Amino acid sequence: MNKEVKFSLVFRDMWQSAGKYVPRVDQLTKVAPAIIEMGCFARVETNGGGFEQVNLLFGENPNRAVREWTKPFHEAGIQTHMLDRALNGLRMSPVPADVRRLFYKVKKAQGTDIARTFCGLNDIRNIAPSIQYAKDAGMISQCSLCITHSPVHTVEYYTNMAYELISLGADEICIKDMAGIGRPHSLGRIVANIKQKYPEIPVQYHSHAGPGFNMASILEVCKAGCDYIDVGMEPLSWGTGHADLLAVQAMLKDAGFKVPEINMSAYMKVRSLIQEFMDDFLGLYISPRNRMMNSLLIGPGLPGGMMGSLMADLESNLESINKYKAKHGEASMSQDELLIKLFNEVAYVWPRVGYPPLVTPFSQYVKNLALMNVMQMEKGKERWSMIADDIWDMLLGKAGKLPGELSPEIIAIAEKEGRKFFTGDPQDNYPDALDDFRALMRKRGWDTGKDDEELFEYAMHPSQYEAYKSGKAKEDFNADVAKRRNEKASAGETVLPSTPQTLTVNVNGQAYRVTVAFGDVAGQAVQPAASQNAATQAAPAEAGAGKEVLSPLEGKFFMVKNASDTPLKVGDTVKEGDILCYIEAMKTYNAVHSEFSGTITSICLSNGEAVSEDDVLMIIQ
Repeated sequence: MNKEVKFSLVFRDMWQSAGKYVPRVDQLTKVAPAIIEMGCFARVETNGGGFEQVNLLFGENPNRAVREWTKPFHEAGIQTHMLDRALNGLRMSPVPADVRRLFYKVKKAQGTDIARTFCGLNDIRNIAPSIQYAKDAGMISQCSLCITHSPVHTVEYYTNMAYELISLGADEICIKDMAGIGRPHSLGRIVANIKQKYPEIPVQYHSHAGPGFNMASILEVCKAGCDYIDVGMEPLSWGTGHADLLAVQAMLKDAGFKVPEINMSAYMKVRSLIQEFMDDFLGLYISPRNRMMNSLLIGPGLPGGMMGSLMADLESNLESINKYKAKHGEASMSQDELLIKLFNEVAYVWPRVGYPPLVTPFSQYVKNLALMNVMQMEKGKERWSMIADDIWDMLLGKAGKLPGELSPEIIAIAEKEGRKFFTGDPQDNYPDALDDFRALMRKRGWDTGKDDEELFEYAMHPSQYEAYKSGKAKEDFNADVAKRRNEKASAGETVLPSTPQTLTVNVNGQAYRVTVAFGDVAGQAVQPAASQNAATQAAPAEAGAGKEVLSPLEGKFFMVKNASDTPLKVGDTVKEGDILCYIEAMKTYNAVHSEFSGTITSICLSNGEAVSEDDVLMIIQ
């Protein structure tokens, strides 16, 4: 009998690779029956990574979303799988061990069968606990080899990594070619080596289409014995997404593989629903460029799952650069020019920071570092002048061992700033925290949820969960959708926001928060600007009193990075160099340090509030 190859639909990743958001839960449950009716999928990727954070940004409960989304697939006998970032769980930064352990229990209870675990550094120390946690929860442990192309990432490197993971108890291996830059011949050799020693271990191949290798890679890994292939479908396949189901099926059928047939009537239903969701609001966050394949991606090796958000980031960063250039009488820069500068800077940065595989969160770290370098240098500042705390954790070894060596210039910066390198187990840096979050929830009167799922969500995504609970997340999301629709509207009547918008205005040096309603809505009282947290509320500063602390970049303002940290407040004394607050941008928290000593006389923004570069964050006297 010809070798059988099964298909897995990476529905979540299709959206993440195309843009910023995934469908709402009502849309997910609407499309699920048609996906099942297609009759060709053994597996569907239902959650993980950006999925739950996106739900929180919508103002939706991600636990409800996972339960309702996985249910119809279970009933149809289709396995569900999620993406798990090992030490980082479902977020960009490391997670305490007790939160990681609860993660698997919650997701299994919610209906997820398979945990696809990867470490962005391929550090097996970070993956090993997840194997046991998944098994303890009754899940299938699928461990990933994060594929990239560098002098240190050889066939032997990946083969030995797979052998070690299997010896630790991994049930399956995923070849995670997250940027699609794995070379077909080498990938085939890796799969053949695994199958030769462990023929009973299922192997699944995941790849993005962007650089143009992945159809050849799919054929090579199938010839070598691969069991499952991740696929996407129109209108979200190709480009920064995945190879299309129809093309993969036709290619493998012609090569003699046994592949499932596709109910084309149901296929067209799913295709139409995807377009319907895009027309609703999701298309507002999808750059047309992400539909294109681009061999320029071979050089920087950036993953498809990140390209959607990258193009959105470039819009705001290009605006920031061009504002600076306009102020200084310089010619403006185009998005293409910025993109090429970014790709070139990634190629410069990557080997100097030790060749971390370009997958979440380290792809974002390398990209962010490169983008910050470009922005700083375009504004006449030095390279490496802004490195976020999370990026330093990667460089110092706190997140795991880098595959390569750091360059002398990075080591010199670390020594100059008094930073210490770490060689121990990364998990030791992040002590258990569930009891702290349990206490916070009890204090706020919040239910820990069925199977402690709300406790898990709060501990995994503290700031996003608080914004969700307060209603601010939904308010901000609706405002952003309205803004984008307004921008997209062609000539004719202006499309005004459908919900009241909160603005900060400055009158004679006094910051005020003003709620502006559009249409026939009762007026709102004008009140002084204040932080959402009573502990950080601002006392008005007299006009001209003190020095302004300006935002170094565009993003969202937060007083603290972790919910358990104590924020500064008006009246606190700070020293030069102290961390005052954070700007969350491009999925990392960037510390804002005080440039002078003094007393905080005003905090001008609320937690989670959007800021532009050079906005006043605080006043210090």
